[in-house]
Amino acid sequence: MKAPDDAEFTEFAATTIRRLRRTAYLMCGDWHRAEDAAQDALVKVYRRWHRIDRTQGVNAYAHQCLVTAVFDQSRKPWRRERLIETDEQTGLLPDPVGSVDNRMLVVQALSALPPSQRACVVLRHYADLSLEQTAEILGIGLGGVKSQTSRGLARLRELLDQTERSAS
Repeated sequence: MKAPDDAEFTEFAATTIRRLRRTAYLMCGDWHRAEDAAQDALVKVYRRWHRIDRTQGVNAYAHQCLVTAVFDQSRKPWRRERLIETDEQTGLLPDPVGSVDNRMLVVQALSALPPSQRACVVLRHYADLSLEQTAEILGIGLGGVKSQTSRGLARLRELLDQTERSAS
């Protein structure tokens, strides 16, 4: 890669890595997997950097690589193992407003969605991508994105309502 391209990619990666990591986290519910997926996505973007149309396609391509990385990770047999969290690992700083608890409830509810619904909800409502961009990234039609998003949001409402009722 040429020096100007290398500098341009470095700037892109520095400004994008946090957003990619957060998007991946919402899709998989694990910060370590999210970090790996974001790095895998940036590696794929780097390899094709000189061929990507940077005026409009780089963010969409990065998200496409990210979604592929998250889905690929979930298919690996070792990913099916679950770690048991101890009180030491889950110990958070006091949160008088409860915003951390609310975010954790949403992340838990997202993890209960099927992968396609989760991807549609996260890409549409967190990553703020259009219907067309989401459809292109996931390789499905616009109708598929609409229905998966609608079903995912309905299921999220159910799960969050159940959590709210059980807390009261």
